[in-house]
Amino acid sequence: MFNNPKYLTRGVQDTIPVWLIRLMWFMVSAMEVQQQSYLQVFRLQKNAAGQHITHSQEQPPYHQELDVPCSDAVDAKIFVIDDTTHSTMLLAEEY
Repeated sequence: MFNNPKYLTRGVQDTIPVWLIRLMWFMVSAMEVQQQSYLQVFRLQKNAAGQHITHSQEQPPYHQELDVPCSDAVDAKIFVIDDTTHSTMLLAEEY
């Protein structure tokens, strides 16, 4: 999964820093699980250090958290969806 053309919605392009978009794509590709779900969820939160990232999927269960020092942190919920022909990254409110 997620080895196909990748797309971003306008909301992601307008609100999420490019470095963070690239990091989320990398986190999906680097998952160490037996099976990836077609739906990946990222919760992005600003904190004192910068950006807190929580990456998860429901089935099979997966959870990873990461803190990244930065000055352009955002608060958002992001979905990454694979439909076998392409993968799309979108804000939760665009779903």
